[in-house]
Amino acid sequence: MAERIPPKAHAAYQRIHATDEFAELKRSYLRFVVPLTVAFMTWYLLYVLMSNYAGDFMAHKVAGNINVALIFGLLQFVSTFAIAIWYARFAARRMDPIADRLRAEYDEEITR
Repeated sequence: MAERIPPKAHAAYQRIHATDEFAELKRSYLRFVVPLTVAFMTWYLLYVLMSNYAGDFMAHKVAGNINVALIFGLLQFVSTFAIAIWYARFAARRMDPIADRLRAEYDEEITR
């Protein structure tokens, strides 16, 4: 069963959703997430394609038993964590202050 939202809460959300601050919050989010998602997926697909079609290059030994494919694979993890840390810092600096203000407005409006 879906949760029933009181009309007052719905009206408050609709009002805040229409503000320039909310639009800026969405724009800021999309400006960060979309390019990084495309970049990461391109990087991942490059790894997959090279693993399939550039086997000799990927099998090239760099040091001991460490080859290019292993380095690429480990860099997938490094880039995943780097993007997560970068996003957390970005959100804390650019998005959280706006979201906190909007949440405070919403809470104040529905408790009146």
